[in-house]
Formats: sequence, structure tokens, C-alpha cells
Amino acid sequence: MTELGRRAALAALAGAGLAFGPRPATAQQRVLLRGAGSSFAAPLFARWIKAVEAARPGLSIVYDSVGSGEGISRFVTGSVDFAATDAVPSDAQLAKVADGARMVPATAGMVVLAYNLPGVRGTLRLPRAVLPAILRGEIRSWNDPAIVAANPGLDLPKRTIVLVARLDGSGTTYALTNHLAAIDPVWRERHGVATRVDWPGTAMLMRGNEGVSGRLRVTEGGLGYVEHGFAKRLGLPMAELENREGRFVAPTAAAGREALASADVKGEDLRIVIPDPPGAGSYPIVSYTWLLLYGRYTSGAKLEGLRAFAEFGLGDGQQIAAEMGYVPLPESVAAASRSALQLIG
Repeated sequence: MTELGRRAALAALAGAGLAFGPRPATAQQRVLLRGAGSSFAAPLFARWIKAVEAARPGLSIVYDSVGSGEGISRFVTGSVDFAATDAVPSDAQLAKVADGARMVPATAGMVVLAYNLPGVRGTLRLPRAVLPAILRGEIRSWNDPAIVAANPGLDLPKRTIVLVARLDGSGTTYALTNHLAAIDPVWRERHGVATRVDWPGTAMLMRGNEGVSGRLRVTEGGLGYVEHGFAKRLGLPMAELENREGRFVAPTAAAGREALASADVKGEDLRIVIPDPPGAGSYPIVSYTWLLLYGRYTSGAKLEGLRAFAEFGLGDGQQIAAEMGYVPLPESVAAASRSALQLIG
């Protein structure tokens, strides 16, 4: 047999599945999921992603911490497989999603007012009438009589309050302004509830919770709002806030749980917003983070991967959330989230 003939015969045998030796195993299917949005939940998602990828070697999840506003925009345009937001998208935004959208609560947390006052011993208290005035730029000094009156035991300095706030469209800003609009008529009229605010000109504007908390760490006289876990990880002092019952409450896990427990799930609508929670022990500024998922996925592999990620988060992931300073979902909300996942096709 000529060399050409021998090669042709081997090719024929291989084509018939009769080539000598074992055939190479089919490579495991690789699935890439892209998500974007909430910086509030980004550190938690990083832990969840690591655990899910370890359990499912063929699955890769990339999450961009770009803020809730940008996350919603990418979801609406279909440039991601999922998004995460601490702000409720408008009906008009959701109506643009051709395959429909599901909002699935994944975690929750507290928005804290962190500060940097070297030499001040004790915990700062911020009354309901004082906090909005500071954030509007009307109270500008740490030794303002309104702040001193609420903190008789603190030696507050005569120095300017340096407000550190968000530059980007932010669910953290949404949660804060939702609370401010509920408790202060002036804020409600001037700013309302928003993911972006026209902060006073002296404010330092940063991107993401990581940007605000990092700036606060090095800015003496600074006051800013961030998700509890960011302040906790950097060791930033956090103010006690006056709640609806007139009590000053620190951002503890118990105070967050009490606040979340004050709202019930109503049917399939999981857009749960609690602007001013009742309860003597409730921390006043809490927020859910929702996964934004399409109502239908053309790729079964991507749908399977997304469900694996979300189901882990709603199960073992809740314990990780508690360890990191987030507030675990009430069981009624977690159960409703699991049911919502089954409606995605």
C-alpha cells in the first residue's frame, strides 16, 4: 500500500470511530456569565462566585462593580446575563426588556454614616432633624449646636464637616435618599428619592462604596454614607441614627434584622422597600439588593449556571453574608426568592 493509501485508510477508520486507542474525552462545556451593578453587594458576590466556581469547574462568573444605575442600564440593553441593584428600576425601564425581568432579593444590608474624627472618644449620634441638614450643606461644622446638643459627652472639634458622597448612580444613594425623603419634607421637595444627588459644592465625590469608604479613611473631619460591611472592614466609626421611635440605634445585625422583619412579602412582587422601618430596635436605613434576571434565557447552560449561583446565595450564601456584615434575608423573603427562580425559563 502506498503512503497515500495508508493515510486514507486510517482516516476512514477514524471517521467510523474505529481508530486505534481511546478517543480523547470531550472537553467540559465552558459557561461564562457576565453580571454588573451594585457595589454594595460586590464583596459578597465575590465570595459566592468563588464558592460556586469551585463546585462547578466549567462555570465562570465575571461581575463588574459599577453601581446600581449602570447595572440597570446594562441589564436593560441586554449587555449582561444578570445585574444587581439596590435601587428599584422604574416600570419604564423594565418594560424595555424584551424577554421580561425578574427582581429576586439576594441579600440586604444597612447604609451607615461613617466618620473620621481623630481624638473624639465615644459614638456620634445623629438625630433625624440633624442628618438631612448636614447632607444638604446647612450644618457645616462638627461643633454646630444641633450636633453638640445630641452628643453632650463628646468633645466635638471646631472643624468643617467634609461630606464624602457618591459620584455614580448608586443604590446606596437610593436607600439613603429614600429614608431622607420619608423623614424630612425639605429633602423630599428638593431632592426626592434618587440614585444621584446634586450634593453641596464642597462635597468630595467618589465612585462606589469602596471609593467613599477609602476616602473617608484618609479624610479627617469626613462624614460619608456607605454599606455597613465596607465601614466595618476598614474600621471606620459609625454613627448611631435616630429611628422612627425616637431611639438612637447602632448598625448591628439585630437592628438590621428587626428593620427587615417590619415588611411583608406581598404575592410575587418582591420590590420590597422600607424607607423608615418601625420598631424600637430597628436601624433606620436598610436596603435589599436584588438580582435582575431575564424572564427567559436562550442558553440552557447559562440558565443552569445562574440558578446555581442564585440558589447558593439564597442558601449557604446567607451565612457568608452575615459574617461579612450584611443582613441575612428573612426566611419568608428567601423562600419567595427561591420560588421566583423557578419562574425563569
